[in-house]
Amino acid sequence: MKKQLTHFDEKGNTQMVNVGGKDETLRIAVARGHITAHPETLHLIAHQGMKKGDVLEVARLAGIMAAKRTGELIPLCHPLALTSIRVELVISDDMPQVEIEGEVQTVGRTGVEMEALTAVSVAALTVYDMCKAVDREMVIGEVRLVKKMGGKSGTFTRETKDTVSGSDT
Repeated sequence: MKKQLTHFDEKGNTQMVNVGGKDETLRIAVARGHITAHPETLHLIAHQGMKKGDVLEVARLAGIMAAKRTGELIPLCHPLALTSIRVELVISDDMPQVEIEGEVQTVGRTGVEMEALTAVSVAALTVYDMCKAVDREMVIGEVRLVKKMGGKSGTFTRETKDTVSGSDT
């Protein structure tokens, strides 16, 4: 079976996918990313030395808020009643970066991949915003879906080692 893009009708017009006929199931998505920074910047983050406050906690909250607003940010994304949002930010021991993981859950007719990816992206942007006065060379990288569960297509797990939460996928 050939996979097709679902956000276009048979005439090529943009459409919001009709999920009304789908079963409601538990939907879970996990996304990860990171922001690379100078070691001095990471030291300031770790010791709450940034003038704007606790970078990791503000970024966590921003990620949670962003996941809730994904349907407003991405034009064809359904607004969803999310049942759980978790955003973790950890300063890496191995690399000069903040590792970010977002997990989103709902019971619904469509997945929450975009919400998890949005949570991670906005958390990374918040770290950048809060630290740009001391480090404009930060780089946001590798925002990716690492796991998705639920729905007709079943489970997807990225086949690479991801270590944000200390677990392989």
